[in-house]
Amino acid sequence: MKFRAYIFYLFIFFTAYGFSQNDKTLLTIDGESVSVKEFLRIYNKNLDMVQDESQKNKETYLDLFINYKLKTKEAYAQGINKEPAFLKEFSGYQKQLSENYLYDQEITEELIKEAYERIQIEINANHILIRVTEDATPKDTLVAYNKIKEIWLKAKNGEDFETLAKTYSEEPKAAETAGSLGYFKGFSMVYPFENMAYKTPVGQVSDIFKTRYGYHILKVNDRRVVPDEVTVAHIMISNREGISDEEGNSRIQDIYKKIKQGEDFGALATQFSEDSSTAKNDGKLARFGSGRLNSKIFEETAFALKNPGDVSEPIKSSYGWHVIKLIERHPKETLEEARPELLNKVKNNDRSNKVIANVNQRIKEKYGFTKNEKALSFFNNFVTDSVLKRNWDYKEQPELKSTLFTIGNKKHTFEEFAKYIVDRQKKSRVYLEKEMLLNTYYEEFEEEKLKQFFINNLENENEEYAATISEYRDGLLLYELMQKNIWEPSKKDSIGLLTYFNKNRNHYVWNTRVQANIGATASLDIAKQIKDLLIQGKTNEEIKAALNTEEVVNAIMTTGIFELEHPLLPENFEIKKGVSKIYTPKEKENTKSGQFIVVDVQEVILSSPKNIEDVKGKVIGDYQNHLEEEWMKELRKKYVIKVNKKVLK
Repeated sequence: MKFRAYIFYLFIFFTAYGFSQNDKTLLTIDGESVSVKEFLRIYNKNLDMVQDESQKNKETYLDLFINYKLKTKEAYAQGINKEPAFLKEFSGYQKQLSENYLYDQEITEELIKEAYERIQIEINANHILIRVTEDATPKDTLVAYNKIKEIWLKAKNGEDFETLAKTYSEEPKAAETAGSLGYFKGFSMVYPFENMAYKTPVGQVSDIFKTRYGYHILKVNDRRVVPDEVTVAHIMISNREGISDEEGNSRIQDIYKKIKQGEDFGALATQFSEDSSTAKNDGKLARFGSGRLNSKIFEETAFALKNPGDVSEPIKSSYGWHVIKLIERHPKETLEEARPELLNKVKNNDRSNKVIANVNQRIKEKYGFTKNEKALSFFNNFVTDSVLKRNWDYKEQPELKSTLFTIGNKKHTFEEFAKYIVDRQKKSRVYLEKEMLLNTYYEEFEEEKLKQFFINNLENENEEYAATISEYRDGLLLYELMQKNIWEPSKKDSIGLLTYFNKNRNHYVWNTRVQANIGATASLDIAKQIKDLLIQGKTNEEIKAALNTEEVVNAIMTTGIFELEHPLLPENFEIKKGVSKIYTPKEKENTKSGQFIVVDVQEVILSSPKNIEDVKGKVIGDYQNHLEEEWMKELRKKYVIKVNKKVLK
């Protein structure tokens, strides 16, 4: 049984979590109490899902519940909860699930709405960059800041921004582009850059701001509503070597005239377009939005087309000459439609820093947080410059037992942080300055421990999370327990399997079967022809050849060995050799089919025992159930179970 399927099984029968420690006790297993509230929550939650009416009886359901609790207790007794494979699987799921509760919902919602608004509006801007690395020394950082401030003052005093960008910007190709970024929208730039672009009015120069690339200023030239995405087709005459502007324009004009005369656009694209990637598909391009194509004039022409079927006048791009036809406009998604994708982007974008900072502060305020203010000073002296080469290590010393910080009642020591540095340095990029590096490591370490503290306490504070994580934990424990004690041993125990099969052979028998050809059709006339042809001894292939054509299938013929319950056979089918009567859709005995049925029985095969090879999968399943039943008897002897059924009444 696959783990996910087993988890689903447990979900149906056993998903719950007992919060009420003061509730009346329904049962104890070796002194460990289980409340009425926990049992009833499970029972009521799953009542509608239970198909076996007997299991809707509380006492019958209680028996299943006790088995579940016994297995869970046995899993802990066998130490499965401490096995590396279990811990790895469980911690991975715990981390994934807790992410849904970690993020501050109010701030996350604000960021989603902000992102949605920003993907509706495009900004056109130029910018100037003075580079400075994140780990730069204060001296180097100040030098970079003074440079950008001098440029900013020039821009504020009216000097031409593009000229300043060409002269001073340290962005690659700024001398050619004058710092032009074209049009961009939300998620196109790093978040601090995006923020400044959207808060700066058109025609204005922004304040100085910093990103991981360095210091920036920008000037907003325009803002506009993002056009709907479109699907278009085009016909292109390539701007290839040897073709003159006159010739290219003449050819595209001739094609345009043919379109205006009513000739089919797709056929003309297939015949004349020199865009080989689209010509065979009637010139159709993949759906695109603003900024997705490397041609401003092509995009603007396509977006200007209003109605499906509209065709543009010829245009020229850097690729050649085009005529464009609008196939479909794709309206923008609503906020609710876009929400799942936006949430994912917010969590994986540097916007998440804002959420995480808020969560960290909330954890500190809720549980209490104290920090050793001398810690970083100690580590700046304790850690040598070898950390910059990623090979620092340390020796034990008394100071490492000191407390680095405390979250709630959980203390973290200097030594924990030292071990973190040893591991973290191996994955670090090259830093030039030790103090900046250690500050970064400390912030990461603190954030990691705050997050872990939150996750570890979440089960005690959030009932929904606790129920879900408890379900998964128990499901994983029981899956590993069953694998270890039942499923894997049963697969290897070939002697036990064969012994079980021989003892229970009367459960594995063939019902009466028929070797037959079965004809099915929606037409009574065709059914009569099928019957006549079967009486004549014609084969299925001969019957199909006589009654079917390449375009029309009148008869479906099937041959094989069929048990009487097979869906191809009519109900109340009369078992006898030879060609049957025609069973009609209106007859009660043929309620399983909307077809006219004729059956040619060559042989009646009486009931007989099955070989183990015929039913090995079922035998293994039954054998596993048998082993589980015997094992449950042992567990009921192993553990002392006391039940107070009166509290259920």
